[in-house]
Amino acid sequence: QVQLVESGGGSVQAGGSLRLSCAASGYTGRSYYMGWFRQALGKEREGVAAIDRDGDGEISYADSVKGRFTISKDNAKHTLYLQMNSLKPEDTGMYYCAAAARSSMPSQLLLRRGAYNYWGQGTQVTVSS
Repeated sequence: QVQLVESGGGSVQAGGSLRLSCAASGYTGRSYYMGWFRQALGKEREGVAAIDRDGDGEISYADSVKGRFTISKDNAKHTLYLQMNSLKPEDTGMYYCAAAARSSMPSQLLLRRGAYNYWGQGTQVTVSS
C-alpha cells in the first residue's frame, strides 16, 4: 500500500514561507498524480495544488494560492513538495498530501478530493498576523 508522510509544517508570521514535503513509499512518483489539500477546523478539505504523474505536464492551483505556492516533485527521491511564500492567516490549516493511481486524469479533477486514492496524515500550518 502507498504510504505518504508529510513534514515541514509549523508556525510562521504572515508574509513568511514554508516548504512542505511529502515522502512517498510503495510506488514510483512518476506513475501517480499527486496533490496537496488543506483543511481548516470545521471546514471542508479543499484542493490547493496538484501535479501530473511525470511532473512535466499539467499543474493546477487553487485561485487563493496562485502566484504564492509552487508544487513540484522529485521522482528519484519519491518526494512531493509545496513551496509556500507570502503566507496569509487564511492559509492556516492541516495540509495533506494525496496521490492518485491513475494513468490519466481530466484537468478538472486535479483539485477534487474524490479523485485521489491515498492520503498522508497531515502537517499543521499556522500563519499568524
